Amino acid sequence: MATMYLVQAFKQVGRKFVADPVQAVKTAEKAMATAERLAPMRAGVIAFSQEVDVETDAYDEPRILLKLGNLPPGLLE
Repeated sequence: MATMYLVQAFKQVGRKFVADPVQAVKTAEKAMATAERLAPMRAGVIAFSQEVDVETDAYDEPRILLKLGNLPPGLLE
């Protein structure tokens, strides 16, 4: 198993949220720092980690590290 650290930012266009490309970083600290850096320029940002088994391509549930601003409805369900 390997741990992936990811950051997803969203722009808001009217009532719709438009996702930026997901950014992969090397550590939880970098994920949170990247989210904090992007937050003033985006409607919302989420930093999370996810365990992945690269041999079977199986992913565990994401673990939220930090969420800032407004996120699309249903994203965290």
